[in-house]
Amino acid sequence: MTTVALDTGVGPLLRSWREQRRISQLELALRADSSARHISFIETGRSRPSEDMILRLAEHLDVPVRERNALLVVAGYAPRYAQTALDDPALGALREGMERLLQGYDPYPALVVDGMYNVVAANRGIAMLLEGVAGHLLAPPLNAMRLTLHPEGLAPRIHNLQEWRADLLAQMERQIALARSAELRELYEEVAGYPAPEGADRVEGAGAVGTSGGAGSPAGENAGAGPASSLPFALPLHIEHGGQVLSFVSSIATFNTPMDVTVAELAIETFLPADRATADHLRSLTA
Repeated sequence: MTTVALDTGVGPLLRSWREQRRISQLELALRADSSARHISFIETGRSRPSEDMILRLAEHLDVPVRERNALLVVAGYAPRYAQTALDDPALGALREGMERLLQGYDPYPALVVDGMYNVVAANRGIAMLLEGVAGHLLAPPLNAMRLTLHPEGLAPRIHNLQEWRADLLAQMERQIALARSAELRELYEEVAGYPAPEGADRVEGAGAVGTSGGAGSPAGENAGAGPASSLPFALPLHIEHGGQVLSFVSSIATFNTPMDVTVAELAIETFLPADRATADHLRSLTA
């Protein structure tokens, strides 16, 4: 992914990150065991920060690993963090661990995406949900945002598309603010411009699995008790498969304290059945 321009001084770049995080010079100085005067000198170019100081400030500003390398290069230092290809033998243990995790989660859907939301691994539960998606969307590299929001992808089968789309776009906006990637911004503008499929946001009452009574209620119970797409603890995904409407809540996990750019940008997303009917349906497919 494209990062900040390398002809910009490290001081203004650090100031930009600080202002984006809405942290004062004094607050940053206290966090980094420095002084507001020294932070000011760094930001104005009057003082050249050491490599350790750049990394310390970047840590307290929550600068992504890729952009920490860019800050070091701008300041005249060598990059600190490697960027290892995912198929490199050095990441073999990581790949095997992710595969075991995904397989162990079957029959529930789970996948791994990189910083551009490209799918780098997925299990049979995801393959099941992708049945019927247009072939051009399944050509490598598979992109989770395109697969979900494209009118020829999953979008026509998502029964609460407006809510789910808004949540995904908000997630991308947060990621863009964090990473400041031109490619990610282009992807956002592409998927945000997709037209809504005909009949989007059709939330049924009785007769659809997991859509009609809130969390965990069977079809038909508590009809009319509130918005069918709501749960008391999370926004669910309601998606049609094989004539049934399945309900999921998703969780996203990242790696703790990554020391490699590739690993830092990986995210594992798992989809947990939001009701018993969905869980039973998934188990029946693999029985």
